[in-house]
Amino acid sequence: MGLKEWLFGEEEKQPKALKETKDFELLTRNGTLNVRYYNNAYENAIVRSAVEAKAQHIAKLKVELQGSAKPKLKNRLKHYPNGFMTWPQFLARCSTILDLTNNLFIIPVKNENMETIGFFPVLPEKVKLVEDKKGHYWLKYQFDNRKYGADRFDECAYLVRHQYKSDLFGETNDALKPTMDLIAVQEASIKSAVESSNNYRFLATVGNFTDPEDLAEERQRFTEYNLKGENRDGVLLFPNTYTDVKELTGKYYTVDTEQMEFIKTNVFDYFGINEDIIQGKATSAQLDAFFNLAIEPFAIALSEAMSRAIYTDEERAYGNHVYVNANRLQYMSVSEKVNMAQQLGDRGVLTINEIRELFNYAPIENGDVAVIRGEYYPVNDKLGQEPTQEETPLETAENGSESEGNTDEQN
Repeated sequence: MGLKEWLFGEEEKQPKALKETKDFELLTRNGTLNVRYYNNAYENAIVRSAVEAKAQHIAKLKVELQGSAKPKLKNRLKHYPNGFMTWPQFLARCSTILDLTNNLFIIPVKNENMETIGFFPVLPEKVKLVEDKKGHYWLKYQFDNRKYGADRFDECAYLVRHQYKSDLFGETNDALKPTMDLIAVQEASIKSAVESSNNYRFLATVGNFTDPEDLAEERQRFTEYNLKGENRDGVLLFPNTYTDVKELTGKYYTVDTEQMEFIKTNVFDYFGINEDIIQGKATSAQLDAFFNLAIEPFAIALSEAMSRAIYTDEERAYGNHVYVNANRLQYMSVSEKVNMAQQLGDRGVLTINEIRELFNYAPIENGDVAVIRGEYYPVNDKLGQEPTQEETPLETAENGSESEGNTDEQN
C-alpha cells in the first residue's frame, strides 16, 4: 500500500458515484486548476527563507475542536492530524503549500468503515471540480506520478490566496516572475565575476612566437614550472623573451546593496514577512504586526475551512467549531509579559496556568483558576457568593452595636 491508497483507497473500492461524473462548469473559462509553483521558486534561498520563517510561526498555532459532536474524531485530532504528522508539521506544510501555489487542499483520512479519522494536506498537479448524478460535488486530483484521487468537496478543507479570475481557485505566482528574473541575473553575474577574477594570474608579452600552438605550449610550460605546487621557494623564473610581466590581482565582486535590498523587499512583501522576523531580531511591535498581517488571517481561514469539512450545518449551529488560535502574548518581550501577568493576574483575568504559559512553563495541578489581589482567594470560590459575617467584620460590629442598643432600650 502506498500513500495514495492510504488516502483514497483502492481503485475498485472508490465510490460508484465517481464512475459517472461530469465537469462542473464555472463562470470563468477554465474549470481545471493546473497547480504551478513558478520556476522552482522554493529552490531560491531568499524565497525559501521567507516561506520557511512564516511556516515556522504558523506551526505554533493550536488546533482545538469545541463542542460535543464527533467525540471520537475530537479525541484523535487533539493529539495529531494524521498517522504521519504532528500538528506543527501539518500546519507548516499547509502554510508552505498555500504560499507557493495559492491553493491548499486538505483531505479527510478515513478508516475501513469510511469514518473520518484525520486530515492530510495534499499537493496535486491538477484539480478539477466534478458533479455526480446525485448532485454531489467532488474534487478530482491528478498527482505528478499520474495517479488520481477524489474526495467529496464538502468533506475537504480548501484555502485560497490571490483569488481573482477563477470562481474557485487562486491565481499563479507569476507576479513574482520579474523579481525572480532579477535574482537569476544577479546570481549569474556574481558567479561570472568570481570565476573571471580567479582565472588569470599573470600577464606577459612573449617574443619569437608566431604559432598559436607553440604559444599555448609555452604557457603550459611556464605554468607547470612556476605556478604548480612544486615551486616551494616562491621564486618566479622566466626567460628574457618575456617582457612586461605583470601580476593580476583578483578583484572581489561586490553585490549591489541597493539592488539586493530591492529584491529582498519585493520577496518579503509578497509573502508578508520582513528580514527582522526571519533573523529573530523583531521587536514585540513588529511581531504583533506580523501576527495581524500573516498569522491571524491564516488561522481564521483554516478554522472556518476545517469546521465546514468536519461538522454539518446543524452541528455548527449548536456551537461545534474548529478553532485555530495562538497566544498572541507570546510575541511580547519578557518585561512586557511580567507586566501583563501582574496587571491581569492580580485582577483575576488570567488563570495561574495561563500566566505560566506566557513563560513556557508547564501547567500545574489545580492551576486553571484565577486569583485576585489581596488574600488571593480562588475566583470561583468567592465571586458571586453572599458575604459572611467573618468576611465583613465592620458590618457585623455595626449590627452588634445596634442589637445592644435595642436591648438597653428594652431594659
